[in-house]
Amino acid sequence: MFTTQNSGKLVTVRPLKHSDYNNWLDSFLQRRPSQHQYDEGAIDMNECTPEWFDALVLRQQSLAAQDDTYVFGIFRQSDGKHLGAIDFTTLLREEFQWARVGYTIHNQYWQKGYGKEAMQLALTIGQKELGYHRIEAHINLDNLASQKLAESIGMEYEGVRKGFIFENGEWVDHVIYAAVK
Repeated sequence: MFTTQNSGKLVTVRPLKHSDYNNWLDSFLQRRPSQHQYDEGAIDMNECTPEWFDALVLRQQSLAAQDDTYVFGIFRQSDGKHLGAIDFTTLLREEFQWARVGYTIHNQYWQKGYGKEAMQLALTIGQKELGYHRIEAHINLDNLASQKLAESIGMEYEGVRKGFIFENGEWVDHVIYAAVK
């Protein structure tokens, strides 16, 4: 099981544990209605029982053991509150050591610096502990908040990949930001 943890002034980034269930669920239940098209807003959590969550944690551990996907919870330092998640997907190892990073912060915790610090910690985890040489963020063209976040943590704008990701029934362009070790 992958157990790395990095802590900053505001947040800790680490894999979910079975004991995180109540904290995790509470943050999802407190989400506000959707603020824009890239925010899911409030989500129906009725199927998310403790057993469902245990299976989620085991699935995330299995994906990490396979070097496929690493999922990290973001927790507030001051009280341990679950703030969101960061994930790495291994795109290619061998001579590339290449991954994609994604993140989400529950909308009730926006504009407090949590996303920026969590992504800074995540890049450290990705490069130093997971061994990625190249980490990319694939961001929708009109998701300016995510683009600004990528820039603020030192990721470099590389351009637009045309028809890059299949979303909502169509191939869409994405802006690419990269951090290279």
